[in-house]
Amino acid sequence: MPLTPLDIHNKEFNKGFRGYDEDEVNEFLDQVIKDYEMVIREKKELESKLSELNEKLGHFTNIEETLNKSILIAQETAEEVKRNASKEAKLIIKEAEKNADRIINESLAKSRKISIEIEDLKKQSKVFRNRFKMLVEAQLDMLNNDDWDHLMEYNVEPVFAESEEN
Repeated sequence: MPLTPLDIHNKEFNKGFRGYDEDEVNEFLDQVIKDYEMVIREKKELESKLSELNEKLGHFTNIEETLNKSILIAQETAEEVKRNASKEAKLIIKEAEKNADRIINESLAKSRKISIEIEDLKKQSKVFRNRFKMLVEAQLDMLNNDDWDHLMEYNVEPVFAESEEN
């Protein structure tokens, strides 16, 4: 067990023949007591500071652990968000490609249908043109026919109605 300042103060030495000067020993012991008390105070202050710093260190260690966990969670969350975004982007691209294929196929089908309709219209146009040409030619033949000239030769005599008095 360590000495206390009180132990030093209460220490009594046996007096012997030609012993140490009592006043000098007492002065030295008083000085030792003061220095020892000062060392004990400093020790207590340092222990208190050490305890306080250990508490702070524990607090900061907890904060560090919490931050490390938060960083790990944030990284995992970021990776998950990135994976989900990648999956969603792939799905969007796949859907867009599917829609593009559908639109292209529909457009090709419409184009084919329109081409067939154009060919039909061309055929109908040729038929109509030929029929119209034949009609016009027939009408022209009728106009060029000599029968018209014979019609001009007929003389019609006016017929008068006879009265009943005759």
